[in-house]
Amino acid sequence: MSDWVGEIIGTDKAIIGLCHIPALPGDPLYDEKGGMEKVSEAVRRDVLSLQEGGIDAIQFTNEFSVPYSSRARPEIVAAMAYLIGRVKGDLKVPFGANCIMDPLATIGLCAAVGAKWTRGAYHGTWATNSGLVSADSSEVYRLRRSLGADNLKLVHYINPENCVDVGGRDYIECFKPYYFLNKPDAIGIAGSVAGQKPDPVFLRRCRETFRESVIVVVTGVKPDNLEELMQHANAAFVGTSLKKDGIFANEVDSARVAALMEKAKSIR
Repeated sequence: MSDWVGEIIGTDKAIIGLCHIPALPGDPLYDEKGGMEKVSEAVRRDVLSLQEGGIDAIQFTNEFSVPYSSRARPEIVAAMAYLIGRVKGDLKVPFGANCIMDPLATIGLCAAVGAKWTRGAYHGTWATNSGLVSADSSEVYRLRRSLGADNLKLVHYINPENCVDVGGRDYIECFKPYYFLNKPDAIGIAGSVAGQKPDPVFLRRCRETFRESVIVVVTGVKPDNLEELMQHANAAFVGTSLKKDGIFANEVDSARVAALMEKAKSIR
């Protein structure tokens, strides 16, 4: 498989900073008084802070649309497209996007806004905090093709965060036939819960098993573990550790971004 990370983002060991979009219309936490203008200001502020800190790329995600649903409501998808459209003029780095837990809505969103990659669970049946969720990669691949978005790269979670396989199967053994048949663009490897780093032994097993694959670390990346995790990975999504004081709900801190990027450059 081609190293599309280098081709699209311009470097190996790429750091993709998360832009956690605040609650949107229809979400229980949506600030109706501040409205979409307040949300837009927050998104733009985080984008500028990520870029000021030297981030390689950005991922837009509706992180505060809690509780999460396996089917993104149309107003969420529309609001995300609107917000990304508003900040595209400020973007100086490549970007991806995803609607949490809804691969089909995500494909439609990415095709509309011109995102270069996305991420999600495209195989298996998973027990989540929201109940059972089953993936249907056939619909995902076919929608991507029908929208003319064949160049949209799909980062396939091999072990989605906050989820367990309902059959209790080994993640790697479960993924082998899927990998052989569907040729995923990349494999995303997460910790067991959001904010927790992946097991380094599991990460190494994935690299040894899927030698030709692009591998992306999905959770728990910090300056003090970056070198260990990136030994076997081509890229990483980073969110909470880039926030002020390392707190999930806070805005992005450009100084924390710069510190992580300085570490990333030292190991490339």
